[in-house]
Amino acid sequence: MKKPSSRTRVVTGGALVAALALGGFGAYSASATGQDTAAAPASAAKADVRNKNTTTSTHLTIEAATKAARATLDAAEKENQRVSVAVVDRNGNTIVTLRGDGAGPQSYESAERKAFTAVSWNAPTSVLAGRLANAPTLKDIPGTLFLAGGAPVTAKGAPIAGIGVAGAPSGDLDEKFAQAGVASLGR
Repeated sequence: MKKPSSRTRVVTGGALVAALALGGFGAYSASATGQDTAAAPASAAKADVRNKNTTTSTHLTIEAATKAARATLDAAEKENQRVSVAVVDRNGNTIVTLRGDGAGPQSYESAERKAFTAVSWNAPTSVLAGRLANAPTLKDIPGTLFLAGGAPVTAKGAPIAGIGVAGAPSGDLDEKFAQAGVASLGR
């Protein structure tokens, strides 16, 4: 391999210094003009809002989801029950999960699946479990669990979240605690 001449090294080095200087100047002049680089995405968002091909949906904040999960866990602890609580958003994505002290290892996933099921059908999972007699293949839908213990959270009649509880000796207790979480959001 041929070693570059000193002239080639000087020209290449000079070009590199010039490119770095221009890049630095461009960054400086963008900040000197007072233009906020975050403003571009904001204007793009405004354009999307007017687009009739998009929708807007309501979601719980992390604070609200945590408040509901905590209220659910507190209700269970008052009755000396060891449960796990999951809160999922409208799309079934987990927002927060709390595993109470002493809750069984199966309760964590069961709580998430009950919450997912409740928000998916906008109904308490105890009601949905009753539907299995007429439609037994419902239980085959991935991610669902048709046992009592899940409750939907609604806004203006539409589901925006689900709260699932698992670990109490009965689904009725699980669902009672989930409803306590839903109720906490109205206070």
